[in-house]
Amino acid sequence: MCFYLGEDSSSESSSDSDSDNEEPKTEETTLLVSTDGELGEVSAEGSSAPAEGWGDKDSPKDHFNSECIKIEPHCQHCNAENKHNEQVTPRLLSGGQFLLKVDTEGVYECTETGLIFEVNRKVDIKYCILSWSKYADLVVKPWAVGGPMFDVKCDPACLTSIQFPHSLCLGRHDANMTFKVLHVKNSEASLECTVDHSATHVKWHVSSLSPVGPVIQSEETLYHHGAVILYKVIDQNPSLSFRVYIATNNESFIKDIAKAVKHSSKKFMKIDKPPVCLKLLQNGKKYRLVSEPEADITPEEIEFVDGSLLKLKSYIEVYLEQPMEFKLLLVEMDSDEIVWKAKLRECDWVQHDQSQNVSKSSTSGKRRRKISSTLPEEEVNAKRMKQVDTSDGAKTLLTDDQLITLAGKLGKEWIKIAIVNLELDISDIDDIREKNENVTICKFWMLKKWQEKEKSNATVQNLHNCLKNVSAEVQDVLEGKQEMV
Repeated sequence: MCFYLGEDSSSESSSDSDSDNEEPKTEETTLLVSTDGELGEVSAEGSSAPAEGWGDKDSPKDHFNSECIKIEPHCQHCNAENKHNEQVTPRLLSGGQFLLKVDTEGVYECTETGLIFEVNRKVDIKYCILSWSKYADLVVKPWAVGGPMFDVKCDPACLTSIQFPHSLCLGRHDANMTFKVLHVKNSEASLECTVDHSATHVKWHVSSLSPVGPVIQSEETLYHHGAVILYKVIDQNPSLSFRVYIATNNESFIKDIAKAVKHSSKKFMKIDKPPVCLKLLQNGKKYRLVSEPEADITPEEIEFVDGSLLKLKSYIEVYLEQPMEFKLLLVEMDSDEIVWKAKLRECDWVQHDQSQNVSKSSTSGKRRRKISSTLPEEEVNAKRMKQVDTSDGAKTLLTDDQLITLAGKLGKEWIKIAIVNLELDISDIDDIREKNENVTICKFWMLKKWQEKEKSNATVQNLHNCLKNVSAEVQDVLEGKQEMV
């Protein structure tokens, strides 16, 4: 039975540096893998290159447009590691880049990506998650992907080492495993030795900075921390249709899935369910997805492989003719053990669907936003003149302080407000919710998205008109704003 495939249509390019004036951190010889798959040898001295900061105009094209989703593994052995590093939260820049500012030497762990930086002085570090699929030809057997790939930019002299998170559970099986780091420079890749590895991370002494990620060679079976990601099709049909992605707990892989869904011809919403598998996934082992009550599932069983290097990400389609509450279980076929389970309820998706329906049905009623082209030109102009307010509120653009105050007053219906009143797309709302856990911050970015859409029309008066049917408390805040400007 074949897989249904989601397509990753991203276009990626490397942002490698060509200069070679950095001192190497190691004297060992590394393998060089060219784009045609041939192997050669190069010393670390010849492979060194400095890092350059990203400007607004030269940020890499192979990063992701949404913030990463760090999923903690369901494993006591792995969760016990790296709890003593200083936890730091980076600033999210445009295009999915992160900026981490540290004021002194030390070891810092990024709360968003799991990267651990060892720095020897004050430094600003920019970094982003990359897709392994672009570099698939550079990963030559017996090497396999060990974790997410990153592009890190800063002054390499300030950065002593980087610890990359990996997606494997080593347990007591790491005796015959070898970790290295695949370091991509000018469309070629060197396999550089690591300093050490733990249950969660691979440590690498920085030689130069360009796309880099952990790879592994093992004589034993690899055990992966797994994640199950759910998306529901958004359409006008009463039936339910879902995509179920089974992935390694690798942020490059998970971001590839999000990108494939975003570029699909259909519209989807992400279903928020605990993604972490209760049991480790093994390459070559067969699994089946079960629905209670029964649903149409295609394919009914899969053989798991780590799809990090594949541009097309496999998924399972689940279809129910009538909307209802149901359970999904991922079962290991050899043992009949449950690997993952979730209960899906109507409330998990109904708000999004209803909001979209209301948005479409109410479009014709928004006379303040859309004027019928069938009216005489004089009447159209008259209506437009009535909508123009010459007060300060009609001319003054909203500030971020005003938006954050208003965000705190919006209630649980903020998603409906975004779609119906502010005419934002559901995909925009999903992106905002994935990037931010704090609901008030989500509401703020929702208002910012409206502001970006309206541009010079993002005035107090215009927002007041859009939200005139919302709660009295929101109206009081808006009217108060008009008095302040």
